[in-house]
Order: sequence, then structure tokens, then C-alpha cells
Amino acid sequence: MDKFALILVIIGAINWGLISLFQFDFVAAIFGGQAMLLSRIVYGLVGLAGLYCITLLFNEYEKTR
Repeated sequence: MDKFALILVIIGAINWGLISLFQFDFVAAIFGGQAMLLSRIVYGLVGLAGLYCITLLFNEYEKTR
């Protein structure tokens, strides 16, 4: 779950970078526009993944070697 959430956050970060630098919304371009249902689902998943990743800040992972 952690890796999936992190992948979605990275996709969101890349999309925001493209919007900032080139005024190009990659997610909207792939799924037919910002108002399309599939685009909204992707945006929602990215937002939920960002909220989930907040928990990663407070997790303490044991280092095993």
C-alpha cells in the first residue's frame, strides 16, 4: 500500500510540475479533460494517496540487515 500511494503522489507531483512549467495537464490530456469522470477519479486517488503518505512521516521502520 505504501508503494502504491507513493507512486500516485509522484504522478501528482509530476503533473503539477508540468502544469507549472508548461501549462500542460498530463492527466487531463490522457483521460479527455479535467471534467471527465476518469480524470476526476485519478485526481481523487492522488489526493487520497497524499493524505495517506502523511502517515509515512510518523512511521518508524525497523532497519533489518
